[in-house]
Amino acid sequence: MNKKNVFYNTDCIEGSKKYLQDNSIDLIISDPPFAIQGDKLDKHYNRKEEFVVDGYIEIPKEEYPSFSDSWIKECERVLRPGGCIYIVSGYTNLVDILNALKKTKLEEINHIIWKYNFGVFTSRKYVSSHYHIMFYQKTGGKRVFNTNCRFGSDERDENNGSLNYKDREDVWIINREYKPGEVKNKNELPKELLKKMIQYSSNPGDLVCDLFLGSFSTAKVAIGLNRFAVGFEKNTHSYNHQIKETNKVIPGSLIDTLRIPSKNNNINSGKSWSEEDKGKLISSYKKLLKKEGSKQKAIKVLCEEFGRGRFSILNIINMMEDKTSDSLFSKE
Repeated sequence: MNKKNVFYNTDCIEGSKKYLQDNSIDLIISDPPFAIQGDKLDKHYNRKEEFVVDGYIEIPKEEYPSFSDSWIKECERVLRPGGCIYIVSGYTNLVDILNALKKTKLEEINHIIWKYNFGVFTSRKYVSSHYHIMFYQKTGGKRVFNTNCRFGSDERDENNGSLNYKDREDVWIINREYKPGEVKNKNELPKELLKKMIQYSSNPGDLVCDLFLGSFSTAKVAIGLNRFAVGFEKNTHSYNHQIKETNKVIPGSLIDTLRIPSKNNNINSGKSWSEEDKGKLISSYKKLLKKEGSKQKAIKVLCEEFGRGRFSILNIINMMEDKTSDSLFSKE
């Protein structure tokens, strides 16, 4: 299919079969109904519903296994080889999502935990305040993963920890969004969560699909980041309201809201170490350790000198130290 923004007011399973070609989608992000009486979530969360769009469609619990099998099988079909899918799920019916994925040839990349800022109130058990995000890919092609799209490899926090490493850990702490007085859907994914997935797992011009559009948040963020969007929403009330809002989104309008990572100066990143280079590294390290008096400061200078990342430098040093019974430089 030609890449364009197009949305359908229909069931996602039948709609996918009718409108989406094999191997046509670059990235799928889906937040399916959880089969936990979604029409009564306001009672669990003690929240007012006067601004929530009517017509929320829940899946009966007994139908959830076959429902999961059907829509996830369609995802496998329409993803291009190397294309990825993020599935957001609560723990109650997570087993049905996992079982459905096992019936496909999709490959697990990460099981991500999304920790948010409030959960269902409880008095006799721990509060549930996280969702699961299953990150899978279709094999047979190159997976997009933009490692330095949000933080440069050399960027550090106040404790000298790697910001890039922290951002790519598989526990994400991202708050939900509060929208008092605004028309909204029963359950919406926050823009910051969607930005992160779309930045890491797609490129401008890619086609992003959401089988359960709901608030059209995935589509709005994708378009705002210069991607194309396609998806399905069965609830006519939600579809009619949200498609008008989505049509107002200017392509690329979210680009200026993104954090600009520092330039990666590791020009030799990924290259194999020659024995000669290893020898030069160790020699330089010994001299710098005398001069700087700190392993941490020495490694920082070596990163610039050799055009490589901190972990690559540290790995060589540690391997050389491990070859001796004492630290290689204990007498320096």
